[in-house]
Amino acid sequence: MSSILTLKENKDSSDNVRLAFDRYFTKEISYPSNKVDAVVGFFRSRGFDEEAANSVGSVLLEQSKIDNINVFELLDSLKVLDKVKLSNLTTAILNANRSKISKLGYRNETVPNNIEARNIIY
Repeated sequence: MSSILTLKENKDSSDNVRLAFDRYFTKEISYPSNKVDAVVGFFRSRGFDEEAANSVGSVLLEQSKIDNINVFELLDSLKVLDKVKLSNLTTAILNANRSKISKLGYRNETVPNNIEARNIIY
């Protein structure tokens, strides 16, 4: 028990400065737990896995805070979307909040037309 007391007594005067520079490039973000649970639960109920729901939810919470929009109203407007439209909207939201050097997208598989393939002479 005396070792705990000695650790507290050995506080350096530079601890506050070190703490400030350790957190210099990170900003603290906090949201009420009911909003976080509602957003993550919304995306989980739409088939997103846990990590994807957390990622999309954090972006939506941050954007709703920036735009000063109630996140519950935002979720109500998203309820009418089917899976494809929700997936497209989610991609657009994530692309808007990503670095400009990379984008998310879809791969369209092209099915070759066999009739046209017969006419090609090798």
